Amino acid sequence: MSPKIKRKKQAKVLRIFRKIHRLMGAFLFIFFFFISVSGLLLGWKKNSGGLLLAETQKGTSSNLVEWLPLNVLYEKAGKVLRDSVKTDTPIALDRVDVRKDKGVIKFIYEGYYGLQLDGTTGNLLEFGKRQSDFIENIHDGSVLDNYFNTSGSPIKIIYTTVMGIALLLFTITGFWLWYGPKRMRKTT
Repeated sequence: MSPKIKRKKQAKVLRIFRKIHRLMGAFLFIFFFFISVSGLLLGWKKNSGGLLLAETQKGTSSNLVEWLPLNVLYEKAGKVLRDSVKTDTPIALDRVDVRKDKGVIKFIYEGYYGLQLDGTTGNLLEFGKRQSDFIENIHDGSVLDNYFNTSGSPIKIIYTTVMGIALLLFTITGFWLWYGPKRMRKTT
């Protein structure tokens, strides 16, 4: 193949990659904006001075033998939540996080509420909204599954698949847009 034909072929491939890169960028701009900002915030959540994620408090003892039974701590957490959040509908428990080394048990509820109890005394150490959980749901698209009350997280799966493939295509086309002209100059 002559150098002139080879160069035309390379130029055509570059134009195609540039077009794909530009169209994806225009179409997915808002999604990449949300992913980048939420990712940045998530990276800083533990260093936000409690703004995005409450600092893990310190309880009385890290010895589990001295702790109150789980059902007692669960009841205390539920009472704190009912007393603190005025709502007609019950708020479901999402997960429990035991921090044995700190002597703390965290109860995380739907609606992004979280509280920390001393495992030994059951005293409330921290209560508030978990902004980082909301930001994480924006980051992975599950905020839409929560909003539309879908089961099985189909929006999250579609969203993360599309965005993952788009990022891969951006990487490939971006690399080629950088490398392609260098390669073309070598062939002349």
